Amino acid sequence: MGSAHPNVHVPKESWPRWTWFALEFGIVLAVSMLVSREITNSIEELTPELQNYVFMGIVGLIFLAWYIVIRGFVLKKKILRNSY
Repeated sequence: MGSAHPNVHVPKESWPRWTWFALEFGIVLAVSMLVSREITNSIEELTPELQNYVFMGIVGLIFLAWYIVIRGFVLKKKILRNSY
C-alpha cells in the first residue's frame, strides 16, 4: 500500500481569501456609484463638469465611510491583518 507524502499542501480554506475582499470592494463601489448617481441627478442646475466632481466626491465619501467608519469602528475588522 502507498503512504501519504509529508509534503502535501492542504489549504486552510477552499475559497481563496482575497476573493472575498475583491467581492466586497466591487459591491461597495457599485452601491456607492448607484447612490451617487441618484443624488447627483436630483441636484438641478449643475454643469457637466460640476456633476463629475459631485459624483466622484459622493462616491469617495461613501467608499471611505464604509472602509474607515463602518468597517473600522463599527465592525472592528482591519483591512490588512495577519490572521495566520
